[in-house]
Amino acid sequence: MKVYRYEENPLVTPADVKPYHSGFEVIGAFNAGIATFNDEVIMLLRVAERPISNDPAIVKSPIFNPKTKELEIAEFDLNDPKYDFSDSRFFREADSSDGFSYLTSLSYLRIARSKDGRHFSIDEKPFIYPSNELETFGLEDARITQIEDVYYIYFTAVSPVGVGESMVSTKDFVSYEHHGMIFAPENKDALIFPEKINGKYYAMHRPTLRSIGNPEIWISESTNLLHWGNHKHLMGLREGMWDSGRIGGGAVPFKTEKGWLEIYHGATSDHRYCLGAVLLDLNDPAKVIARSSEPLLKPEADYEETGFFGGVVFSCGALVEGDVVKLYYGAADTSMACAELSLKEILDSLTYLE
Repeated sequence: MKVYRYEENPLVTPADVKPYHSGFEVIGAFNAGIATFNDEVIMLLRVAERPISNDPAIVKSPIFNPKTKELEIAEFDLNDPKYDFSDSRFFREADSSDGFSYLTSLSYLRIARSKDGRHFSIDEKPFIYPSNELETFGLEDARITQIEDVYYIYFTAVSPVGVGESMVSTKDFVSYEHHGMIFAPENKDALIFPEKINGKYYAMHRPTLRSIGNPEIWISESTNLLHWGNHKHLMGLREGMWDSGRIGGGAVPFKTEKGWLEIYHGATSDHRYCLGAVLLDLNDPAKVIARSSEPLLKPEADYEETGFFGGVVFSCGALVEGDVVKLYYGAADTSMACAELSLKEILDSLTYLE
């Protein structure tokens, strides 16, 4: 598989983004949803900002207050035995081995624009910012599905009551309508197909199961994009392979002559994230035709191996131009990059099911 990484990579880094909040630092500009609008490439960045602590013994946690519409800062002592501070991204109560209690940064969604898909200018302010009680810990990892002249943007909404998928829609990337949460906790990595199939909309999503089962990909149907049902398990983990630990949807599925092609992420138990593909039936996307035995893209470049969370490539969007798949992806939970692959080579690389 030939992979052409742009010479300009990483395309956007935290250093390119001015903090929106006073007294904060940008630690990540990554996992962006991708679309084209008015002859520009739109990159809807997940921007993660962290409050600066001048005391090394104090950890700060930003929390959006939906009542006052203000961002509040909670402070915690690193020596407090009540909490486990071993992960720099979050901390939890020490007697809990699951989930988290607080995040050390707040993420929101901010637009970067480009005429050539390589050089981006970044808006001064967020496009989508936390606005309600289900978004108090922030917004993460947006995907964008265009259906006619409407862009549906859905993202992970994080709060003390769980992690789910919320959605807004826009026609101009200036204003938007908020539609609320479309997949309740615990759920993320949703992907809405860009057209109806046999009169129905379809979406992939990834429930996080705590009692039995694994973090795997499901598929659902809808008549209005808001209410989803007829949930079916689509594909699972594969022991001993690159997607043995967890899987989730990546770029919005796109149509090929052989089926719907979805580029998804898979991780091993040691949290090494790679990208592969799955081919779904054109008329019944709940049917898997073929799947990547080997990754299409794996962390190899320095900016993919080293960062806030190293050894990660994670896509939320791709642009297809003829045989060229322009795969935009987050690198090491820090920056944005792009690589070009051949559509024909991707399809030829898949292992078809019997």
